[in-house]
Amino acid sequence: MKRAVSALVLCLPSIVRAADSSGHEFSFLSSLLQMVAALALVIGLILIIWHFSGKLLRGLPLGQQLLPKHIRLIETRYLGPKKSLLLIEVGGEYLLLAGSDAGLTFIKQIDMLEDIDVIEENPDKGSFAALLNRLRQT
Repeated sequence: MKRAVSALVLCLPSIVRAADSSGHEFSFLSSLLQMVAALALVIGLILIIWHFSGKLLRGLPLGQQLLPKHIRLIETRYLGPKKSLLLIEVGGEYLLLAGSDAGLTFIKQIDMLEDIDVIEENPDKGSFAALLNRLRQT
């Protein structure tokens, strides 16, 4: 963040000089610098607003998140177009369901909890939201 601000401050004199030029000639370099500075300013403002809104909203209660969750989707395996297997937890019991375009079908209730390793879902490492989270933490 500090690098972006310092880069903007370094480019600011050339932007002002390019805007004050009274000549009629077109300067590609000055236009490029103006565009890059404007882009850096907009992205910087978006990141600052996102950072502070995240801090403000973190303390607010969100209606649905206060309620206990009794149904969890543990895993989904896609078998083909519009066909999948779903492992869900309902009140401590694990159910295996088949999903298709016709609807959901109950397959089996799984009683062997020690055979199932429940792994919490992590966001994709390559997603844009994960990148923003890493930038905000630094």
